[in-house]
Amino acid sequence: MFSEKNAAAGVTFPKGFKAAGVKAGIKKSGNLDLALIYTEKEAAVAGVFTKNAVAAAPVIVSREVVKGGKAHAIVANAGCANACTGETGLANARKMAALAAAEVGCASDEVLVGSTGIIGVNLPMDKLEAGIKAAAAELSEDGSKNAGNAIITTDTYSKACSCEVEIGGQAVRFGAIAKGSGMIQPNMATMLCYITTDANISSQLMQKALSEIVEVSFNMISVDGDMSTNDTVLVLANGASGAAEITDGSPEYDKFYATLKEICQELSKRIAADGEGATKFLTINVSGTKTFEDAKTVAMSIAKSPLVKTAFFGEDPNWGRVICAVGYAGIPMVPEKTVIKFGGVPVYANGLGAEFNEDDIHKVMAEHDIVIDVEMGMGDAKATVWSCDFSYEYVKINGEYHT
Repeated sequence: MFSEKNAAAGVTFPKGFKAAGVKAGIKKSGNLDLALIYTEKEAAVAGVFTKNAVAAAPVIVSREVVKGGKAHAIVANAGCANACTGETGLANARKMAALAAAEVGCASDEVLVGSTGIIGVNLPMDKLEAGIKAAAAELSEDGSKNAGNAIITTDTYSKACSCEVEIGGQAVRFGAIAKGSGMIQPNMATMLCYITTDANISSQLMQKALSEIVEVSFNMISVDGDMSTNDTVLVLANGASGAAEITDGSPEYDKFYATLKEICQELSKRIAADGEGATKFLTINVSGTKTFEDAKTVAMSIAKSPLVKTAFFGEDPNWGRVICAVGYAGIPMVPEKTVIKFGGVPVYANGLGAEFNEDDIHKVMAEHDIVIDVEMGMGDAKATVWSCDFSYEYVKINGEYHT
């Protein structure tokens, strides 16, 4: 579905959007660290944010903008999370919006803000102000790549995608950039995700769709079990495609929903696969539970287990760690009914380790992408969670993060 040709276009692939990414001097590395996304035509906005009780200042400000239902711009920085910074941090987040608004010519309550980086540090407002001015001057239809690179932290690359679909007989475009690599836990990850579209849809209906889709995409990933203070996913729809307005329950809404869902799930997989220091991408399918929530709980129990994650890093087919995580998940289970497979190879069944060919299982464990299937035999519900392994590099990255 996703066009490799237009992947670099990202958030500027839909009509009417421009973006830029600049070096404001916030990151110690001196890399790109400030992004600006802009649509001259007013956009409907939807957003979902972290459930962490310690929400960062930019989350508080952006929540207010989302409630207003319309926006013209997103301004985001990396290198400083502006979290746990009190009234000063909140004032700085509001000023960040006001500075961007002044540059692009809109109201400050129509600018969404985002920050990622070290917690407990105030934004360097002099650098931020200069960076916003520079970004506004560089806004272009080719600016998405720099914008995507400006919001990454420990990511090895910026996640971006774009696509064009037909909705109501009209070509409608979608584009996205996202970051996320560590402090990744369901109920959003340490992630910033910005999605743009030239579809014509109300903020209320788009919010309905996004809130549902997040539950089966960004809330289904885990790298390390830590929930961030800054998690944000935003969607802007400016209607520039010229398509008729999408209405609830219509075939056009179904198509919009399916496209947005595919984008969110694709970005979720990329974030999980790019976990800090990751060498394996794990897809964990749990089936045969009584409810989706039960299946998700079991899958997350496996995904968050350090012992499971280190076993896959070491390419050790230690199924005992997986069945252990299933057993302590707190969901009703019968060991004799449970079946576990690694890459389609049964490793546990009938309450015992299954007999398997050593060569077959070692081939599975040597792969980068590995599927773990858990069949519970208790019902018809299922869920899929995406995760990764724990490597030596994960410890190194996080042991040295602040320094």
